Amino acid sequence: MTQRIVVVEDEPIIAAAVADRLRADGYDVSVAADGPGGVELCRQVEPDLVILDLMLPGFDGYEVCRQVQAERPVLVLMLTARAEESDIVVGLRLGADDYVTKPFSPRELSARVAALLRRGLRASPAAATVRLGDVELEPASRRVRRGNAEVHLTPTEFDLLSRLAARPGAVLSREQLLADVWSWNGAGGTTRTVDTHVAALRRKLGDAVIRTVHGVGYAVGDPS
Repeated sequence: MTQRIVVVEDEPIIAAAVADRLRADGYDVSVAADGPGGVELCRQVEPDLVILDLMLPGFDGYEVCRQVQAERPVLVLMLTARAEESDIVVGLRLGADDYVTKPFSPRELSARVAALLRRGLRASPAAATVRLGDVELEPASRRVRRGNAEVHLTPTEFDLLSRLAARPGAVLSREQLLADVWSWNGAGGTTRTVDTHVAALRRKLGDAVIRTVHGVGYAVGDPS
C-alpha cells in the first residue's frame, strides 16, 4: 500500500519541489498552502507523514502540529528557515518527530522521510505488554495507559519509550537513542532532541518512569 504524505508549505516553488521528489520516491503526496488547509487536508487524507513548514498563513506550523496530533498520532517532519534551538524545541514539544532546516537538499529530505516512515513499520504483533510501574505499554496496538487512563503519545514518543523498555535497567546513551529511534548515525542529530522527548514523556507519564543517568543517558526500570 502506497504511503501517504501531506506537505503544508506556502512557498509554491518549495512545495512543488518537495512534492515532485517524494512522488518520484513512490509516495502519494497531497499539498496544502496554509495552516487551516493543512489541518483539513490531514483530516481528509489521514497521512502517514506530514511535512510542515513553520511559517504559514492562517495560523503557523506550531498550531497545525498541535491540532493534527490532537486528532490522531502521525509522524511530523518540520521544515524551518529558523535554525534557532528554541524554535526547534517548541516544535518537538508539540509532537514533531524530526526537522530539516532550509535550505535543504532533496536527498537529505528523502532520507529523513524514509527513516521516519520505516519507524512506523516496526511494531511487533507478538510483543507482550510491558509494565513500568503504573504505566502499561502495548507494542502491538501502540497504546499506553497510566493507571486506568489511556495516554496519547506521538509516534516518536512511543518509539523512544519502547526502545528504553526493551532493555529494562539498561542505560542507553543519547547517541544510541538517536541512532535507534531517529536513525541518525553521527550526522544531523542533536542530543537535545532526545532530552526534549524524554521531558515530554515525563510530563505525560510522571517523572519516575524514565530515570536520568548523569553523564551517560537514560533508562527505565531498576538497574539489574
